[in-house]
Amino acid sequence: MFLVTGGAGFIGSHLVAALLARNERVRVLDNFSTGSRSRLEGIRSRIEVIEGDIRDAGVCRRALSGVRIVFHQAALPSVTRSWEDPISTNEVNVGGTLNLLEAAKRERIERFVFASSSSVYGDTPTLPKVETMLPHPRSPYAVSKLAGESYCRAFALNGDVPAVALRYFNVYGPGQDPNSQYAAVIPRVVTALLGGQPPTVYGDGEQSRDFTYVADCVAANLLAAVAPEAAGDVFNVACGARTSVNALVEQVAGLLGQRLTPRHAPARAGDVRHSLADITHAAQKLSYAPKYDFAAGLKETVQWYRTR
Repeated sequence: MFLVTGGAGFIGSHLVAALLARNERVRVLDNFSTGSRSRLEGIRSRIEVIEGDIRDAGVCRRALSGVRIVFHQAALPSVTRSWEDPISTNEVNVGGTLNLLEAAKRERIERFVFASSSSVYGDTPTLPKVETMLPHPRSPYAVSKLAGESYCRAFALNGDVPAVALRYFNVYGPGQDPNSQYAAVIPRVVTALLGGQPPTVYGDGEQSRDFTYVADCVAANLLAAVAPEAAGDVFNVACGARTSVNALVEQVAGLLGQRLTPRHAPARAGDVRHSLADITHAAQKLSYAPKYDFAAGLKETVQWYRTR
């Protein structure tokens, strides 16, 4: 049995679909505060769903019962949201993770894969980001993810839970919600241009990101679940190349045949200027090799939104 916390979320639902494609038994734990029930339509009869909050230790114990492997995707996302409500961010992302690790220890699970974030690196100028760098988190969200990593490492080193942390770099793809006030840049840009509206770019648009297609992120999770030497370690999960937001807008506009000048808004608090991952460690220890470069992933993503 596999447990996907946050299985109704963007990445979590893709992970659930990948597990079902392998004929695995899947349980989802989600409170549907940021996840969507619609993402589970069509597969609801093939999975077990526990509706509950990871801040509830009893719910976590029930969700972990009989589970072999945990993919912990549940979190309160968004740097911006974390500044608006740092207390909830900490309670969910840190306290909730600790509840799950305690339950995992009791159940003696085989692997616990934790979704961390590239935000833990902060805005240090050195590129690419390597896992051995000293983290410099700049937001409550980033702090919460680094704390979750630290708990995973501690439980692994103590022999209690074989936990692995994956630092995601700007994951995007089909199914990402463009309507949330905390929506990521790609679904916002795509849906704005599809609607004939100029997209909003925060800051000057020259900030760059290592955009990672969701199928590659899912593949990294599946590899981390079985890699023999991964427990207690942390890995970058990324494409290994960076693209500026301005270049992103140009590429989306080109795919859609649109020519609209973006609107610029003030830069957002806590956002880093540039992000790029070194994925050597994941390649060596997890056999991770992204299959999608940015052009290929963006084309798939834009096509998905066009059909909606």
